[in-house]
Amino acid sequence: MQVLVRDNNVDQALKALKKKMQREGIFREMKLRGHYEKPSEKRAREKAEAVRRARKLARKRAQREGLLPAPKPKVVGGAAR
Repeated sequence: MQVLVRDNNVDQALKALKKKMQREGIFREMKLRGHYEKPSEKRAREKAEAVRRARKLARKRAQREGLLPAPKPKVVGGAAR
């Protein structure tokens, strides 16, 4: 993986590197390979991830078809009361 450093701006280069690594899934892979995972645990984790993905896809599909209301927008920063 390669990142260009422009005008000796190391902070910007590190930010770009982190973004690339996040997109490639390297952080997630490092976390998973940090310790040994038994094959049965791996199967259970992958099955749970697949169920989660399927539920999310079904929820999005239902929202698109109008069966479910659209999610409420999140308030960023929080309004003063």
